[in-house]
Amino acid sequence: MPTRHELTNKQWNKIKKYIPLHSKTGRPRADDRKTLNGIIYVLRTGCQWYFMPEKYGSYKTCHRRLKTWQEKGYWENIFHHLLGELDLAGKLDLTVTYLDATKRLSKKGEPWLVRLCG
Repeated sequence: MPTRHELTNKQWNKIKKYIPLHSKTGRPRADDRKTLNGIIYVLRTGCQWYFMPEKYGSYKTCHRRLKTWQEKGYWENIFHHLLGELDLAGKLDLTVTYLDATKRLSKKGEPWLVRLCG
C-alpha cells in the first residue's frame, strides 16, 4: 500500500500516459513511477535530495528527472491534461481561484528583484 507520499495505482494510471516512452538503449532506465514517488517525497517533506529514502532509487536520478521533465514541459502537459479531464467530468469549479504572490527581501532590506536587476 502506498504511503501518503506515493501515488496510488489509480493516480499512476492517470499520469503515466503523459510521460513519454524512452528508447531501450544503453543502461536500463530507472522506473518512472518509483522516481516520481521520490520526487513527490522530496517536494512534500522538504528534505534535501540526499536524504530521500533509498526505496525511491538514486536521489541524483530523481533530481535530474525533475529538472528534465520541467525543461521539456512534461509537468505542464500533465497538469493541463488532468485539468481537462476534470473539466469534461464537470468537476472543475473556477468560480473560486487563488493567486499567491510572495515578496522576499534581501538582507539589506531592498527587494531581491531590484538587487538582481539594479
